[in-house]
Amino acid sequence: MNFENTATAAALMDEQDPLKKFRDRFFIPQQQGEDCIYLTGNSLGLQPKTTSGYVMQELDDWATLGVEGHSRAKNPWMPYHELFPRQLSKIVGCLENEVVVMNQLTVNLHLLMVSFYRPTDERYKIICEAKAFPSDQYALESQVRYHGLDPDKAIIEVMPREGEHTIRKEDILRTIAVEGESVALVMMGGVNYYTGQLFDMQAITEAAHSVGAYAGFDLAHAAGNVELQLHDWQVDFACWCSYKYLNSGPGGVAGVYIHEKHAADTQLPRFAGWWGYTKETRFKMEKGFEAIPTAEGWQLSNAPVLSMAAHKASLDIFDEAGMEAIHAKRKRMTAYLHFVLNEINRQSREKWIEIITPALEAERGCQVSMLMLHKGREIFDALTAKGVIADWREPNVIRVAPVPLYNRYADIWKLGEIIKGICQ
Repeated sequence: MNFENTATAAALMDEQDPLKKFRDRFFIPQQQGEDCIYLTGNSLGLQPKTTSGYVMQELDDWATLGVEGHSRAKNPWMPYHELFPRQLSKIVGCLENEVVVMNQLTVNLHLLMVSFYRPTDERYKIICEAKAFPSDQYALESQVRYHGLDPDKAIIEVMPREGEHTIRKEDILRTIAVEGESVALVMMGGVNYYTGQLFDMQAITEAAHSVGAYAGFDLAHAAGNVELQLHDWQVDFACWCSYKYLNSGPGGVAGVYIHEKHAADTQLPRFAGWWGYTKETRFKMEKGFEAIPTAEGWQLSNAPVLSMAAHKASLDIFDEAGMEAIHAKRKRMTAYLHFVLNEINRQSREKWIEIITPALEAERGCQVSMLMLHKGREIFDALTAKGVIADWREPNVIRVAPVPLYNRYADIWKLGEIIKGICQ
């Protein structure tokens, strides 16, 4: 892609952007009466302006109908979770019976590991990426300890090579092959939260299956961000939150994918709750769990409707925008961000920024992580003072993520100009 590092060029790209109208569908944080440059959709997505209306609908139905809202609300609460599979299947690339909305991300990860991490004396290892998100690390460690195993022996972390920031695909695949039949589970983030590296989930899944292991992914930084084809890639399971790129509110309800070959197996071990029980006989309240033969069979409790209403408000926007258009803009915006940041280094007397997110389009999503080589915290604080909402990660990394639904190319250009001004 050919870019120009000028305000005029950025404004022209915004004018020609087929998704430009969607920015007005979101509340943009303000500083001194002006829109901030909000670049932390990888941490918390912005609120759609329709969210309050969706939530108020459920509050009003609760006020006027009471318990009868479960069957008589505008969107009846008892089957409320059934609103989501059609929309989410487009976002994560799966069949509708393979996806369900429930609980929170780490709760779901634990529930899925009950089914997909069942170690034996011979097959007990978990392979993951080094510097995975802490919740994933703690979940893996505690699951291993629950089975009476030593995390130092059971968890194999694949690390970047000396002097590198990201993990080479060949190192992941080689580790899986070397550990071989001792591997029970390959469990990785789809996109690493720190570097923004997008992993080749299809290749990793194939490698896991080749040694007889399951393959699962935490898609917190991938869902709503990068192209996913979970069913076609034969991924066994995945889970994600909804409050980052899916714009569904802090701590919003999370999602689960389970490949239909597993979801249809009602005998697969799991922790059970009544909302995963066969719908036709659920209210007979009988002993003996009978699982729904879809991803719904992993549900525990009835729908948290208020949180789900916020989720629905965002997914309706995704539906209208279309994932093809979202992905096309995401690729262009991230390429432009790389270009602008590289221009700062090129025009400076010394190198200020090392971009640790892969330059290859196939290995990144929205997020770009900048390792600041000089005065990192000072630059971050100066950005904040000038209305740029970014994200700081120790020891010296600033993460930014231009999101297709509400960010502009002008945001990226302005970010570059502010950093350049500080450096000079």
